[in-house]
Amino acid sequence: MTGKVYLIGAGPGDPGLMTIKGMDLLRKADIVMYDALANPELLKECKEGAELIDAGKRGGDHHLKQWETNELLVKYASEGKVVVRLKGGDPFLFGRGAEEAEELRKAGAEVHVVPGVSSSISVPELAGIPVTHRDHTSMVTFVTGHEKDDRTEDRLDWKKLVGGHGTLVILMGLGNAGNISKGLIEGGMDPKMPAAIICSGSTPKQRVELTVVENLERTIKEKALEPPGIMVVGTVASLRNTLGDLQ
Repeated sequence: MTGKVYLIGAGPGDPGLMTIKGMDLLRKADIVMYDALANPELLKECKEGAELIDAGKRGGDHHLKQWETNELLVKYASEGKVVVRLKGGDPFLFGRGAEEAEELRKAGAEVHVVPGVSSSISVPELAGIPVTHRDHTSMVTFVTGHEKDDRTEDRLDWKKLVGGHGTLVILMGLGNAGNISKGLIEGGMDPKMPAAIICSGSTPKQRVELTVVENLERTIKEKALEPPGIMVVGTVASLRNTLGDLQ
């Protein structure tokens, strides 16, 4: 194969937070396969004639099945194309980037990764919530709140994530907030533990709601909060009252 595939992290949403290397490669690509969480403004940077393919998924709505995405990546690489797989945040953190890289390697394709600014740290940070702080916690745990579509029960034992795990940063968990709250409280977490919900972080549409762990689901419903969203559970969430917005 003479083509190349670049798995590129598009960052948390603000186009300015995409890396220089990622932007340079995006502008040279023959094919760009982009996810729903990649800011569409970035596609304006593609060169004239580049083929743009929507490979995103949101709320169970898949433009392409994962196996179709894998097959297309291999196909275009075999045709000698320069392919960019543009993914929100970082390609490997709770994404399918590693799986795509595996398929490309198996097929003998040349594949490279360009890390992205992860929403797990940057989105809380821009909302005035540091995920670690010497006066609060020296540890942070990143968790996905949404697992494989074919899994009816959480593989994560939320009860065991209480105590000794520091700040909890939960990605893709808005729809599972009730179950998450229940598990954390049953595991011994104080129901009044500070929490924050951040939607469309780093963009002009950013919304931030402070709450407590027992009210995560109710806050999401009452405030009509919608994905993409991140939940931060821990005393650091209260620092937003001091720091405010930092974007």
